[in-house]
Amino acid sequence: MTDACLLYGDAAFARHTYLVIDFEGLTPAGRPAVPVEVAILALSVVADGLSELWSFDSLIAPPADVPVTFFDVRMTGITAEMLATAAGPEQVMAELDRRLTAPPYRLVAHHAPTEAGFIAHQRSHCPVLAAVPLLDTVRLARALYPELASHRLDDLVRYLRIEPPMRRHRAMPDVQVTARVFERLVAEGGRTKRWHTLFDLDRVGGLAPKRLIAPAGVQAGLF
Repeated sequence: MTDACLLYGDAAFARHTYLVIDFEGLTPAGRPAVPVEVAILALSVVADGLSELWSFDSLIAPPADVPVTFFDVRMTGITAEMLATAAGPEQVMAELDRRLTAPPYRLVAHHAPTEAGFIAHQRSHCPVLAAVPLLDTVRLARALYPELASHRLDDLVRYLRIEPPMRRHRAMPDVQVTARVFERLVAEGGRTKRWHTLFDLDRVGGLAPKRLIAPAGVQAGLF
């Protein structure tokens, strides 16, 4: 077995399906970010890397009182007209949750706290997804490449010489490129003996699912 395959030989790592996830959202003042698009790429472990199992992506209708601003459109290309016929989060996230029938899973995201926050605010619609631990590719990249001044996705893509997506800041293209970054990080960390097992990855880049704090005077059990 070569160094590149060390992690793929770990039984715990191989047993999991890796759900690379990304949300695009709106950021209304004074309230949590609102999702307007979600994408997931499910990856399984094979002998020499990761293989796609299935994918899911959907636009998500925002609340009526949350406008799509010029800045939002410039950033993502998602317009109010595109969202006018989209299903609401209660439908989209529930449909996504129904896909999760073959645990165990790990969520993978670039700057995973952002995705964890989106999921936590939708947890009543996706309870299975909301209970899945996360791996943050930013934290993994910082551990592996401490010499880099920035570990943003665009900077890592350039550093690793990965072809950038055609539509950056749309959920599925960002998921696809994050999946490539994740696979490279796992393999490179195995070669350099930075990590050997899923436990090592969790120790360096793992996050527990986000739990929201109930407002004062409100029972946490209602949330």
